[in-house]
Amino acid sequence: MHSDLLLVIVIAAAVAFDFTNGFHDTANVVATSISTRALAPRTAVALASVLNFAGAFVSLKVAATVATGIITAGQVTQTIAFAGLLGAIAWNLITWFFGLPSSSSHALIGSVIGALLAGAGGAAIKWQGLIDKVVLPGLIAPVSAFLLGGTVIVVIYRIVARRRPGPIGRAFRLGQIASSSLLSFAHGTNDAQKTMGVIALALVAHGSIAASPFHVPAWVVVVAASAMALGTYAGGWRIIRTVGTRIIKMDAAQGFAAQGAGAAVILTSSHFGYPLSSTHVISGAVTGAGAAKRLSAVRWGIAGNIVLAWILTLPAAGAMGAATYAVANAFGSGALGPVLITLVGLGALATLLRTRRLRLAAAGA
Repeated sequence: MHSDLLLVIVIAAAVAFDFTNGFHDTANVVATSISTRALAPRTAVALASVLNFAGAFVSLKVAATVATGIITAGQVTQTIAFAGLLGAIAWNLITWFFGLPSSSSHALIGSVIGALLAGAGGAAIKWQGLIDKVVLPGLIAPVSAFLLGGTVIVVIYRIVARRRPGPIGRAFRLGQIASSSLLSFAHGTNDAQKTMGVIALALVAHGSIAASPFHVPAWVVVVAASAMALGTYAGGWRIIRTVGTRIIKMDAAQGFAAQGAGAAVILTSSHFGYPLSSTHVISGAVTGAGAAKRLSAVRWGIAGNIVLAWILTLPAAGAMGAATYAVANAFGSGALGPVLITLVGLGALATLLRTRRLRLAAAGA
């Protein structure tokens, strides 16, 4: 029996994930512009919010990959979709709390796979598709962004080497408005799509839409894009600080190079339907732009912590998705388990936010 209440809970969890994805990944698109003073913080975040929303309407290839390219859609139940979303939200909040720019995309994919393994077994996973469309692009993309960001900044420095730094700096800060806008738009073409795919899977499990041919209803696109845009506007300031200043102290030219390289890699991946991690890409581009100037400019210890967070994301989120499914399923296949988990999760979130406020108050005292 299909549960309308459970479907509502799944959609609410998807909206919550997209919101956390937005504020978690805000750093990816605005940190460099803020750190070089090309844009004021609120202006940068507002611009990113609007362009994230617009980018979500460009293509549904990434959503199709998440829903049909790496898993067997018919094996996904509403409880599995719920567990996958909750596990990803938990990992996003944990990494946000500690200021680590981990991948929301890989958190969602890892958590859905973990829940699916717990609920349906390994036969429900398209392992070759997972390797070809998630793992390999996840390894290649940040390296490509690193090399491209480094190459672009070397070319820029050679072109402007004998020119006055003042006017050049101002020109690149203006250029960063364009490169930041393009990166924000690119982010929307990839990240918002993943949640659309999960909502579509829940609708298939509920019987609201057909499994084949795969499609995403228009209202799902609007809801996912809006949630991500609102989350982007809320901003993830702890992560912005890590990406924008703690990896390297960059100038406007480096920021322009990093944003341009990141946008190029993300747009290419969206074209092929790869659910890429924008966090991986922009961090790789920022590191490449810094290392090309001089290796000592990069704070490799911070970069190493970020890489460690990347490595942990898939298995950690997968474990959270599997655990969430096990708890929800213990109460049966209806809505009772997800309702109880949601209430406990909201309580834990309130405690987390209160702890953070107390820490900030203590630090400012």
